[in-house]
Amino acid sequence: VQLVESGGGLVQTGDSLRLSCDVSGSTFADYAIGWFRQAPGKEREGVSCISSDETKYYIDSVKGRFTISSDIAKNTVYLQMNSLKPEDTAVYYCAADGPRLRTPRYMYGGAVYTCSLTASEYQHWGQGTQVTVSS
Repeated sequence: VQLVESGGGLVQTGDSLRLSCDVSGSTFADYAIGWFRQAPGKEREGVSCISSDETKYYIDSVKGRFTISSDIAKNTVYLQMNSLKPEDTAVYYCAADGPRLRTPRYMYGGAVYTCSLTASEYQHWGQGTQVTVSS
């Protein structure tokens, strides 16, 4: 499976961007897709993920601002980012976990999710797209 991100850019605080992750080479429905980001000098951080059963999860710092969605017909996953802040500046990567023969379960905050924000759970990665938010 191949992943290609697009949609990054330079914006101001409070602006919006929509990132796209085009998935090719396999059936999108067999995968979970995660969005990760890495700022200079920091470790890669899981931001949001979505499973084929439409389970979605977000880290606390982006809840209410970012929305993950998928278009199965287009084999594309989107990350709509609103109310951007300078601390959102990073290279954003999408990643795929699969093809899945079974659906794993992950616990976050006492609830069960079928996708993970742990980078080691993902086998396939895109090249990344830069998002820069100026203050």
